[in-house]
Amino acid sequence: MQSDLQRIRSVADYQFGSGVGASLFPSGVKISYSRRTGRIRYVHLNDERLVTMRPTDGLFSLSVAGAKRIVDVAGSARCFVVVRNDVSEYVANGSDVFAVHVVMADDEIRAKDEVIVVDENNRVLAVGRVVLSGEEMKAFKRGVAVKVRRGVMEES
Repeated sequence: MQSDLQRIRSVADYQFGSGVGASLFPSGVKISYSRRTGRIRYVHLNDERLVTMRPTDGLFSLSVAGAKRIVDVAGSARCFVVVRNDVSEYVANGSDVFAVHVVMADDEIRAKDEVIVVDENNRVLAVGRVVLSGEEMKAFKRGVAVKVRRGVMEES
């Protein structure tokens, strides 16, 4: 169990930024495994799913609960896309983020990275995968920047 905890923390540090793994996954997390392959599949904390480990690349897909935990305890993460407040309701309901609405994005974000979409007040709106790099999001004025997988309003 301890080696699996170290592994998921290392993956989180690689994917979201140094130090995120220990903050996102405290010692009380529950790791679920695939019945078919025996690989790590889900990580839960207090009966809430934080992440799903993708079998294709071994990286994480965040849940909204996991995103909120990163925002609360790991402010140094490099996986944030900030959007204008006037579009926050649409994004929270699951709409994709367009480049014209991006206020700030970390320069280290690469296409296909997992990101947390927040508004200008640092409230979590959604989780998804980016289509453009961080620099492209700020430079472009057209097109989809983030394909939203789940918005916070879809959770209820």
